[in-house]
Amino acid sequence: MELEEQLKSIRKEFYAYRNGIVADALRKGGDPHQLIMGCQLTDIVSIASAYGKDRALANALWADTKHRECRLAAAMICPADGFTMADAEQWSRSVMSIEEADVLCHRLLRHLPYALQLFHALVASSEPMVRYAAFRLLLNLVVAGKVPADAQLRSLAEAEQPTASAQLRPVIDSLLEDL
Repeated sequence: MELEEQLKSIRKEFYAYRNGIVADALRKGGDPHQLIMGCQLTDIVSIASAYGKDRALANALWADTKHRECRLAAAMICPADGFTMADAEQWSRSVMSIEEADVLCHRLLRHLPYALQLFHALVASSEPMVRYAAFRLLLNLVVAGKVPADAQLRSLAEAEQPTASAQLRPVIDSLLEDL
């Protein structure tokens, strides 16, 4: 199936799983996407798994900044193999919501061999959403046992805690518990 057909097919599946109540709640909660089907994350996982790992499809889905479900599915469909540090930084710096950051870090970024290096590149940003993605990635790495707890990481988290946004504070708190 060619790329355009795949995109059309996956969007049609998202439409079939739409949930108006969830979509309305996401809109009221400030979700920045123009198109929100309100699909449950488990449904997005199920739909995405049918497409396997496909870099071209993942890139096309990630490029659709208007559609919530496309952005979330992109992180699930993108293979870690061949996903460069530059790609990872680009995706991380273009995250539009907390949900996107969470899914991107959990489904893709934590599996990259240079994930800790990516954390260090992202945490240097002054952009709140990029910093959130950085610390969310670090939390995923620590919980998965891919990064040992050390004084330097703890110090970074402690330094962030006093000025952390309301969205970032629970991530920092969890990180400090695990470090």
